[in-house]
Amino acid sequence: MQATHLRPATLPFVPSRNAALARLADFAPRAGRDYAANRNSDEGPGQRHNVSMLSPYLRFRMITEEEVLQAVLERFSLSSAEKFIQEVFWRAYFKGHLETRPQIWTNYLSDLAQLDRDTTDYAAAINGDTGIDCFDYWVQELKTTGYLHNHARMWFASIWMFTLKLPWQLGADFMYRHLIDGDPASNTLSWRWVGGLHTRGKTYLARPDNIAKYTNDRFHPKGLAAFALPLHDPHEVNSSFMPKALGQWPESDFGLLVTSEDLDISAASTAESIAIPEGAISKPGGIESDLALSFRHEALNDAALKAGESTQRIPSLSAAAVLEWCQKENIQSVAVAYVPVGPEADALAAIEAHLAQHDINLLRVRRHYDTLTWPHATKGFFALKAKLQQVLEKLPLQV
Repeated sequence: MQATHLRPATLPFVPSRNAALARLADFAPRAGRDYAANRNSDEGPGQRHNVSMLSPYLRFRMITEEEVLQAVLERFSLSSAEKFIQEVFWRAYFKGHLETRPQIWTNYLSDLAQLDRDTTDYAAAINGDTGIDCFDYWVQELKTTGYLHNHARMWFASIWMFTLKLPWQLGADFMYRHLIDGDPASNTLSWRWVGGLHTRGKTYLARPDNIAKYTNDRFHPKGLAAFALPLHDPHEVNSSFMPKALGQWPESDFGLLVTSEDLDISAASTAESIAIPEGAISKPGGIESDLALSFRHEALNDAALKAGESTQRIPSLSAAAVLEWCQKENIQSVAVAYVPVGPEADALAAIEAHLAQHDINLLRVRRHYDTLTWPHATKGFFALKAKLQQVLEKLPLQV
């Protein structure tokens, strides 16, 4: 079949906290058994009332996981909304898993840098010229909206690896650079899961009948792989200790550094000064899409507006820019919400070393939610799933 025409690229998500709260309020009443029954269906852009569409806001913590869980559990019991609540915790699981295995990220970047992009098959894939109706449509949808339904992401990755037989790193990179909600942990580990590298030997096969069923017969792909042999990973990856961090914000005498990784500015009221970069760190691998960049930049602007008059806009998340802010505001201690593995964590490591040369401390503050969930993310998701009730009881939820 011929793929439906897509409109030119425009941001499908309003990059503001108010928009995030409005979307949460709209979705929360549907987070129960209706979500569980219909969440795998993807009827295309503008038709996704069966899923929350909260991922860009959670990705950058324009709203927090606690706020989402609070809104859902005010209406439903854990058993009634467990499928959706599990989806919220999958994000924490992937982040915690990558925190204890940061070599997965560095190995991925190293492998990516050595792969050849100048091939006919790769060009056909990223231009949506493979002849596989659903895949070619998803390429254009990704480019024009910056978003794909989660089920479509799994099908896409499976077709990329097992039908087109392209390196998974190139596919993960393509998706990461175009997704508005692109996340180093969720994106990298999801691709590895589909390829049988995360849960060793367990792959995900995109089947024509499954795609037809869950896209309401929009697509009937031909020529898909009939089996999916697990990929081989040449790297040996061992679990390491999670980096140390503070458990709460300092009470006074600190400057608050905000990154696009965590735009929750609830600690701003006790900070001497607040620094928010004008722009976000670019994603590695290649040219990031205008949609993804625009969303993060506008989200930073929204956080700056909400942070108030003590906010200083610094040119970038760089050692020189942060030091200049500290010296201008006479700041001796900088606190920042813990930045998980990824480009901004790399930038923060350089900033910390530079500040230390000027006797300025950098304090990483890990959110209570992350501290509760990440220790259960060292193996498979089911170790965390088994602890959901205990974790929820330790969160400051009013239900």
